[in-house]
Amino acid sequence: MAGEQPSRRLGLIAGNGRFPLLVLDAARAGGTEVVVAAIKEEAFPEIEHHGAASVHWLSLGELSKLIDTFKREGVREAVMAGQVKHKQIFSSIRPDWRLAKLLLSLRTRNTDALIGAVAKVLGDEGITLLDSTTLLEPLLARAGVLTRRAPSEPERQNIAYGRQVARHIALYDIGQTVVVAEAACVAVEAMEGTDATIERAGAILRAVGAPNEPGVGSLGSLKSLGDEASTLSRALTVVKVAKPNQDMRFDVPVVGVKTIETLHAAGATCLALDAGKCLLIDGEAVIEAADRAGISMVAD
Repeated sequence: MAGEQPSRRLGLIAGNGRFPLLVLDAARAGGTEVVVAAIKEEAFPEIEHHGAASVHWLSLGELSKLIDTFKREGVREAVMAGQVKHKQIFSSIRPDWRLAKLLLSLRTRNTDALIGAVAKVLGDEGITLLDSTTLLEPLLARAGVLTRRAPSEPERQNIAYGRQVARHIALYDIGQTVVVAEAACVAVEAMEGTDATIERAGAILRAVGAPNEPGVGSLGSLKSLGDEASTLSRALTVVKVAKPNQDMRFDVPVVGVKTIETLHAAGATCLALDAGKCLLIDGEAVIEAADRAGISMVAD
């Protein structure tokens, strides 16, 4: 019948980055129509040009409008893709009555609590939130050494220590990334995001000594710090983990070519990920970029 809606439409709640664009393209390639709810404060404008059935721009605080839009469009399943910066909670965005009520009901306002509550509200309204990686499983990091260069022994020591620290902060939903040098924690991610954490770690070590020399990772190497000397290598190892009970519907760890560029600029020589729970958003291009920069990537 003319004007009749298809039996299944996928809703896409789009944050920033290329993640939402990849989900949209994959869904369309599989013959699924996609209704996009693009978050004004986050989503890329180019999402308008990726063949969605419709694109609706909503403020981060407009939860009622999101629900009404999906219901009007016949959406019963949705995917949340793309970063929404946690610090937006404390910005000037005004929540509507539904989101305000939800925020007041939360004992903590970490990512799991907030987005988990939003997912429950959607479910109560008949809209099921699917795993965000459902259409992108080939992009999940596979287990093993991903690059030509395997981690050196000092880097493996950094990884082992970094995973312990990262698991603890992830348990409390503080962040998912730590930066380590010589089994010392240089930076821990909080609201600022992965790239900003890596940049901060690089700045910290630059502030106390000379820039990193590629490949330096020996406990015995001494580096001049003005009139002093240090046994601390400037080579950074970055560890990015999933949460202990990672909800694959949202806040899935993502690494892209830009992440590799940030690592290289900060003086990082190694990146460790959780296998099967971190998206390489640019696919093989991420690994190629790491190879060019001499950065070792490994997933366990």
